[in-house]
Amino acid sequence: MEFVHKPVLLNETIENLDIKPDGIYIDGTAGGGGHSSEIAKRLENGRLICIDQDPEAILTLHNRFDNDNKVTIYKSNFSEMKEAANKLEIYSVDGILLDIGVSSRQLDTPERGFSYHHDAPLDMRMSKDGTTAADLVNTLPFNELCKILTLYGEEKFAKSIVRAIEQRRAVKPIETTLELAEIVANAYPAKARRDGHPARKTFQALRIAVNGELDRLSEGLDAAFSLLKNGGRLAVITFHSLEDRIVKQRMAKWCQGCTCPKDFPICVCGNTPSAKLVTKKPIEASNEELEENPRSRSAKLRVCEKIKDYKRIYE
Repeated sequence: MEFVHKPVLLNETIENLDIKPDGIYIDGTAGGGGHSSEIAKRLENGRLICIDQDPEAILTLHNRFDNDNKVTIYKSNFSEMKEAANKLEIYSVDGILLDIGVSSRQLDTPERGFSYHHDAPLDMRMSKDGTTAADLVNTLPFNELCKILTLYGEEKFAKSIVRAIEQRRAVKPIETTLELAEIVANAYPAKARRDGHPARKTFQALRIAVNGELDRLSEGLDAAFSLLKNGGRLAVITFHSLEDRIVKQRMAKWCQGCTCPKDFPICVCGNTPSAKLVTKKPIEASNEELEENPRSRSAKLRVCEKIKDYKRIYE
């Protein structure tokens, strides 16, 4: 099956990256190559590094770009982009794009186990390596599962759901997506079921935990900023509040100047901004895009530009 992923906020992203024909760019979550293709079209003697951890995406990218000598494809998680770039003897770049989260192709391939709409093995691994969602559901103790659902899914009925999971797995392992979706739905209060599918938050939380998404995002933002040249731009697309909060706070920290208490008569910290915001507020999908691609409804694009190296050590 072809790796299909309709790129969200495509025109807005390309415009705000301000692509130079001779620049060097990284698409850290290249997927099916939708955004990458538009970047590559604007390069003359520049270079594009397409990174993805999904082996199916890598195959699609090779099929799409193998005849384009401006494009290099690298299998890795975007959090390791600095190591990947350095191996290619690239030490600074003009722009980086991160489109965070699960792709349409992954959601629409039942056997990947991301969707509660299809019956499939309970997997959810973006890289196809490591611990599965079934491993977590069947082995983690009550408190740890509750923490995952509460922290990553913001699920207020986490305790009821985990109790139901414990009851089922005591009889037999929970192995499929629909099996888990049914358990969650039955544990949900009837009056709360009108707010979307009851399993939505549980599946989101497990997917984030399986793939370490928030940790990888934090690491990836630091790696990206360290690679940017002065004047280089970082564009990040997120799809839920947990991701967006991390991006917003990190960009704000890069853009922060003096951190001295307000009652100090003069600055003694010496801190000056390392970046400036290109987008003061997040860019969201237009009505036209929402009609064409409903999955863009929660997408937010934030862009910043590096103005000097970031010297401060994170707390």
